[in-house]
Amino acid sequence: MPRSLPYGLHASRKYWSAPLLVVYVIVATSSTANAALTQQTRKDTQQDTQASAGSSGNLPSYSPEQIQAGQALFAGQCSFCHGRDAGGGEGGPDLTASPLVAEDVRGEKIGPVMRNGRPDKGMPAFAPTDEQLAALVAFIHDRKAKAKEGRRRTVDVSDLQTGNPQAGIQYFNGAGGCAKCHSPTGDLAGIAGKFQGLELLRRMLYQEDWRATKSGGATPETTVTLHSGQTVTGRLAYRDEFTIAVIDASGWYHSWPRSQVKSTVTDPLEAHVELLGKYTDKDIHDVLAYLQTLH
Repeated sequence: MPRSLPYGLHASRKYWSAPLLVVYVIVATSSTANAALTQQTRKDTQQDTQASAGSSGNLPSYSPEQIQAGQALFAGQCSFCHGRDAGGGEGGPDLTASPLVAEDVRGEKIGPVMRNGRPDKGMPAFAPTDEQLAALVAFIHDRKAKAKEGRRRTVDVSDLQTGNPQAGIQYFNGAGGCAKCHSPTGDLAGIAGKFQGLELLRRMLYQEDWRATKSGGATPETTVTLHSGQTVTGRLAYRDEFTIAVIDASGWYHSWPRSQVKSTVTDPLEAHVELLGKYTDKDIHDVLAYLQTLH
C-alpha cells in the first residue's frame, strides 16, 4: 500500500524515495515562508508610506511674503534674545532646536507662550494680532526647517561688526536725532571701553538699560486714555510695540493693546522707544559701529 504524504500526495516505492521527500518538504516550507515574508514586507512598506504621507500632509506651508513679514517682526521683537536667525542668543534659547517649536502646528503652542510670556525666564508677554502671530510662526518654522547641526548658541561677534561708522555719525546727528540728548564728549565719552558687543547694542536700543545712570532709576509716568475717555495714570510697568501697562497709585496693574488706547509717557528716554519703530537693520549696525569708536 502506498503511504500517505503531506498535502494529500501519494507515492509508491517506484516513484518516491526518502531524499526526494525531504527536498519537497524543504522547498514547500521555504516557499511558504518566503510568501509570508514578502506579504509582511509589503504590509510594512505600505504602513511606512502611509505614515510618511500622513506626516508630510500635516506639515504646514508658508508663503514667502508671510515668512518675510515674520522676519521683520522677529528682528524687532525677538532677535536680541533669540538671535536674528532664531538660533539662540545671549538671553534666549535656540528656537530651531526647541521641543515646543517641534510640536507646534500653526502657532497652537508658540502663540500662548508669546501672548502670556514666561516671566520666570525673563520673557515678557506680547500682544501680536493673529496676522502678526501667523507671520512670526511662519518665520520660526522656516528657520527650523533650514537649521543645520552645529547651530550657533550665541550672537556671533562678527554680526555686530558690519556697520559703517561714518554713516552712523550721520544718522546720530541727523535722522536719528540722537545728538539732541547725547554727546560723544559727554555721556557717551568712553562708552566703547565700558560696554562691548551685544551689551552695547542693548543699551543703545533699549532705554531701560540706561535708566539707572541716566535718570537715577526714576520710572516714567504714563497716562493711558481709553476709548470711553477714561484715563488711567501711573508708573509705566511694561511697553512694547503691541502692549502698554501701568501700575496705578493703588498698586493695581493694568494693561491694554496699544492699538486700542492712547498713551502719553513722560520720559526723557521716550525717543529710544520711538526709534525702535524707525530703525532699519543698517541704521542699527551703523550707529553701533560709530559708538564702538568712542573709546
